[in-house]
Amino acid sequence: MSVRTPVPLRSEYRYFLRIPTRWGDNDAYGHVNNVQYYSWFDTVVSRFLLDTGEIDLRSSPLIGVVVETLCRHHAPVSFPDEVDAGLRVGRIGSSSVRFEIGIFRQGEEAAAASGHFIHVYVDRATQRVPQPIPDSFRAKLAPLLVAEGG
Repeated sequence: MSVRTPVPLRSEYRYFLRIPTRWGDNDAYGHVNNVQYYSWFDTVVSRFLLDTGEIDLRSSPLIGVVVETLCRHHAPVSFPDEVDAGLRVGRIGSSSVRFEIGIFRQGEEAAAASGHFIHVYVDRATQRVPQPIPDSFRAKLAPLLVAEGG
């Protein structure tokens, strides 16, 4: 018997990005296809990273490589919904960050989906050698930091 994971609430997230659904996001069952949720996760994390100025997609010597993902579905989303992708940081390690994401339909407090990406920051040239997260980057992650898993 599995333990039911509580559905995260909007108030538990620190950074938000509004994302419109598209007609093509729906699957044959009339709701957004599973793969689209990971695209939304990637979009909110990438937008936050770009907004910090710490990561430049073309030239940063440090890049984040996704080493783990998870998505839990709590309620359906369908076109023409607009969603708010909420972001928080569950953990900052020496070279890794656990980004936690909630997907919220407009006006709803409970997440329609939730999950995480774990990025390990590596040297761009090798894409293998973990690198310490610079203090300036840690300072920009800190406002999003919450206790792991909530």
